[in-house]
Amino acid sequence: MDTWVVRALYREAGFILLGIIQQGIEMKAIHKPAPLILLGALIFALISSARAAETGFLDRTVKIGNESYRYQVYAPRDWTKGQKWPVILFLHGAGERGDDGLVQTEVGVGGAIRRHFDRFPAIVVMPQCRKGRWWTEDAMQEQALKAFEQSVKEFNGDPDRFYLTGISMGGYGTWSVASKHPGKFAALAPICGGIRPPPRINVPGADQAPDPNIDPYAAAARKISKTPAWIFHGGADQLVPPDESRKMNEALKAAGGNVKYTEYEGVGHNSWDKAYAEPELMKWMLSQSLKTVDSTILRNTNKESRK
Repeated sequence: MDTWVVRALYREAGFILLGIIQQGIEMKAIHKPAPLILLGALIFALISSARAAETGFLDRTVKIGNESYRYQVYAPRDWTKGQKWPVILFLHGAGERGDDGLVQTEVGVGGAIRRHFDRFPAIVVMPQCRKGRWWTEDAMQEQALKAFEQSVKEFNGDPDRFYLTGISMGGYGTWSVASKHPGKFAALAPICGGIRPPPRINVPGADQAPDPNIDPYAAAARKISKTPAWIFHGGADQLVPPDESRKMNEALKAAGGNVKYTEYEGVGHNSWDKAYAEPELMKWMLSQSLKTVDSTILRNTNKESRK
């Protein structure tokens, strides 16, 4: 809940307290406990309501073993426990790695929310990857997904409307998480990501000598299957080659996937600002639901991915 609302609740409770005390003194009935009991119940209800309705960018922590990870979750101003909410998992880029649990809100979807909060009527979960690590690593994906599931439980997420998006390193993470968990997300929006990291970037656990007989793009596309995807990339990206997104676009088409591709001519690596500023992106994403995707295909894909 916004700070000014909380202050208003406390101020109102104070006025009520003064009124009851004054009335009790005038009636010489201050020894009667009923008014004070009622007052205590009222104040407790007001404080509980304020705490239960926290909104905006909120600090949260998830624990895995002995390790604690800070993350942020965004809840819209009109959030209420009384309805199911779509939930978006956002994976940031390499520049926002760390352990403060804050910087990942400053680039990408966090900035877009601050500029156009009305376009994000959803819960948005923003975990943080540790320095020197990558979103393609199992340990980092584990903490991201646990933060996601924790937020789904806390904010009454709708299991038919889970979404996944990421930028740069997080774009790679988007493809990786989606291929490992087919059927979990109703839509994907990877931005300036890919499958094979550029040779000059050291990615922990990455295959330095990939099998030339295996097409990693086709393999990922088969696992992701029919999950709707809208891919974005800058045509002048010098850090992550646009071919990474182009190849995934073609692979998904060949696999019969539901895919859209937007390439911004003359835009470098920072294509996420233009992508998240697209008025239709969130409309498109939030209109997708697992109820409208062929559940049989998703179940079969999920079984195949576990072989």
